[in-house]
Amino acid sequence: MSVDRDCESEVVLARRRMVRAGLSGALALGVGPAFGPSAASGARAGEAAVRRPRPAGPRQAWGELGAGNRRWRMFHESHPDRAGHVRRALVGGQHPFAVVLGCVDSRVPPELVFDQGLGDLLTVRSAGEVLDEAVLGSIAYGVLELGVPLIVVLGHQGCGAVAAAVHAEAGGALPAHIRYLADRIRPAIDHRLRGDARIDAAVAENVRRVRARLAAEPDLAARVADGCLAVVGARYELTSQLVRKVP
Repeated sequence: MSVDRDCESEVVLARRRMVRAGLSGALALGVGPAFGPSAASGARAGEAAVRRPRPAGPRQAWGELGAGNRRWRMFHESHPDRAGHVRRALVGGQHPFAVVLGCVDSRVPPELVFDQGLGDLLTVRSAGEVLDEAVLGSIAYGVLELGVPLIVVLGHQGCGAVAAAVHAEAGGALPAHIRYLADRIRPAIDHRLRGDARIDAAVAENVRRVRARLAAEPDLAARVADGCLAVVGARYELTSQLVRKVP
């Protein structure tokens, strides 16, 4: 419990820094009046009024995502954190509680799949969840600058990028930029399998590999070790709309 409190303190400090930075930027740009009486009034609303209470640690953050996914599957979405007062308060800064690295597939938007709203998730998307320096930097920004306690690597059923990597191994030609993606997904392919089973297994293995690489990044690994951060691999099923952990 003491570790959770320490992590929460770090998150609060990070959020306060971002609120101050966001307010300074808003005032410099003169955007405050467009959202209400003043940018300062939006910032004063700040962390307390902007939205629902935030999850305090990795376990709570994953629980919130799970609850949102249940609402999504049951068509009982609450569409949180989208009201006018939330938009005004967010002028003063952001404080997402999870980073979701997902695929670019248009059928798997993280905010909808997890029934979250403005300011809740820091979403980073690349085909097949492929990592490069821009993706890594974006994820690190969420953890190190915003104090986010949870990273979710979200693969999905029927991933086209994974399928392209599998088909390329069988001799299929790919355009240069898509070949870049396939080359990075290729180590996840199990050649003992055939057809759709090979693609399906590669989706999960690709998630595992991306998760392991993120957890091993030195700056992120330090926060994992002190209990302030968890890196979770997950998979979205298009047929059932269920998000489940990838073991």
